[in-house]
Amino acid sequence: MSRIAGRFARVEPRRRVRELVLGLLSDLPRKNCWSIAEWAGQASPDGMQHLLGRAKWDADTVRDDVREYVLEHLHGEDVVLVVDETGDVKKGTHTVGVQRQYTGTAGRIENAQVAVYLVYASNRGHAAVDRELYIPRSWTCDPDRCRAAGLGEDAVFATKPELATRMIGRFLNAGHRVGWVAGDEVYGGNPKLRAALEECGVGYVLAVACSHEVTTDAGRFRADALAAKVPKRAWQKLSAGAGAKGHRYYDWAVIDLAEPRTGSHQLLIRRNRTTGELAYYRCWSPAPVPLATLVRVAGSRWRVEETFQSGKGLAGLDEHQVRRFTSWSRWVTLAMLAHAFLAVVRADEHARRPAPDGLIPLTCNEIQRLFTTLVVRPMRDATHRLRWSVWRRRHQARAQASHYSRQAANQT
Repeated sequence: MSRIAGRFARVEPRRRVRELVLGLLSDLPRKNCWSIAEWAGQASPDGMQHLLGRAKWDADTVRDDVREYVLEHLHGEDVVLVVDETGDVKKGTHTVGVQRQYTGTAGRIENAQVAVYLVYASNRGHAAVDRELYIPRSWTCDPDRCRAAGLGEDAVFATKPELATRMIGRFLNAGHRVGWVAGDEVYGGNPKLRAALEECGVGYVLAVACSHEVTTDAGRFRADALAAKVPKRAWQKLSAGAGAKGHRYYDWAVIDLAEPRTGSHQLLIRRNRTTGELAYYRCWSPAPVPLATLVRVAGSRWRVEETFQSGKGLAGLDEHQVRRFTSWSRWVTLAMLAHAFLAVVRADEHARRPAPDGLIPLTCNEIQRLFTTLVVRPMRDATHRLRWSVWRRRHQARAQASHYSRQAANQT
């Protein structure tokens, strides 16, 4: 917490942000302003809500602190920046960025809020270092709606690849360098993102659809048509990285592309050894690299799924109950900090204290459990619990009365 303390001019928000981050790291079944304020021993959630909505501090500077903290502790070999989006299912229409849209979290079209994240992944660990909220056109075309959600009337629509380009640009402009970027089809199918990475000299392995067209010396073909022409001897069995159940082995093939731009342009094809299912990747690097390198970068994309899973499950990344943009950006930034803390402790423990025989290395889940049990001391006395029970019931009574009066007014 000392890394971000200087971002808060007054001692009250400095103490409160510490309590909020500790609450995000706690074992609360549901993490929001109400539950964390009660857990922290505060008399009401007003202070937490003030911290997220009205207090004077800049979430973007704290985001930069999170990035520097992650790079300082997780910097290692084989670094890859992974970009991907995740959705949070929401009710209503007033929460910033919400509309009916596809989200992988639910696996279907839902009323949801979608954000794009940039994850730093190395051999030491992985954590999110940047975030951008996706604002649909239905919002940017409605200035009044944007103003009510704290976006401002000049909010401009940006696609997810444009948001990814913005975050990668911030990372590079901060003076950091990285060799590779990975992402799914949303980003691989965008030529502007690929061109921006090539201009910066950053290699990429980005997934593309089977219908994606590429140019070879023999002409222009769909990716799946090229895959059908690959001879049996060209496939190689390689691991895309270790998973929970061992190495993830696939068959891989690579085809050189004919592009006028400089660098090594290739189409990477992955084949499932059991089902035969194919996946395709557009690849570029300033100089030719071995197939094993492209496979390693492609396999790094799974790190972002692990980051989302642990960020949501352990640090409340998706449990915010806020409507305005400022509150959203502050909540997710502090959740990123909480998750980064777990990732850093895990990396340091693995480096300094290898697990003895018969034990797996410490996981983020186990570190959170030990941290909550051994370090954090939340208030749990009966008087405090009863006081919060009264506060909740009073608030619910006010809300009920408000709903009834609004309903009566609508009927008249």
